[in-house]
Amino acid sequence: MTIMQKTVLVSGGAGYIGSVLVRLLLEKGVRVRVLDTLRFGGVPIIDLLNDDSFEFIKGDVRDEALLREVLRNVDAVVHLAAVVGDPACAKEPDLARSINLDGSMQLYRLSNELGVDRFVFASTCSNYGKMKDPESYVDEDSVLAPVSLYAETKVAVEQFLLSQPRDNRCKPTSLRFATVYGLSPRPRFDLTVNEFSKELALGRELTVFGEQFWRPYCHVVDLCRSVLAVLDADGEKVAFDVFNVGDTSENYRKQMIVDEILRQIPEGRISFVAKNEDPRDYRVSFEKIKERLGFRITKTVPDGIAQIIKVVREGFIPDPDTKEYRNS
Repeated sequence: MTIMQKTVLVSGGAGYIGSVLVRLLLEKGVRVRVLDTLRFGGVPIIDLLNDDSFEFIKGDVRDEALLREVLRNVDAVVHLAAVVGDPACAKEPDLARSINLDGSMQLYRLSNELGVDRFVFASTCSNYGKMKDPESYVDEDSVLAPVSLYAETKVAVEQFLLSQPRDNRCKPTSLRFATVYGLSPRPRFDLTVNEFSKELALGRELTVFGEQFWRPYCHVVDLCRSVLAVLDADGEKVAFDVFNVGDTSENYRKQMIVDEILRQIPEGRISFVAKNEDPRDYRVSFEKIKERLGFRITKTVPDGIAQIIKVVREGFIPDPDTKEYRNS
């Protein structure tokens, strides 16, 4: 299935990842329909209302009647809409379960019923929880051990999608995104790379907790490129499957991220607070998406650090501390 001349519904298309993905799809000649509650506002996509290939519908993935309208003549769904991240889900657990789990399952069921061909679900590498062997790498076949409500909802939706009949019209693919960073029309400074870079770019002392734990990282542009790679792939290569999204070389400890920032801000001041237990600690292999789809990242953590330093120091964002740049 080539996505050219297709109509793609992006739920959560006004968000940090969605506002980047929508632009990449439009550049490919795709007609894009966005469904979003605008919980964080619509400024990131307001300029797209000038594009005849772009359509916006304000609404919630839990609204069945609305979904039946929104899904008309849609070829593929990219489902990003969620209460995102551990802190946000912990703050509103009932809302998180309702949107992330119930809303996701309803969106897939209706997509299948109404003749949508593809369903791409945004999952997370947080599903791996804490590795048993800190010297190894986890992959798509590794045991999932979610340690937060956010990850629990993502695992549950993945399992729901994998349990669907193989002859369903709508073929699902789950993408386990690495921890995201980088610039977006909807900036976020509550993400590790972005937050650390912002604090040191502002000349503050950065306090780092649990610097020894592993996480994989991926630039928001590359996460979105992986969605395009799945939509462009032959259906048999991606149907009823799961892919980690990132690059194996981009697994970092927090200490390593700090070291990368200090290469660009040598005068930065850091204090470390010992934290011997962290519920999440995982190094991830991304060989499957590289081998199966030929996916390669185009940006690395040092690239993202340089971007954040530039926009903070040069005043692109007058007050990066404001609440609008956080999810919780």
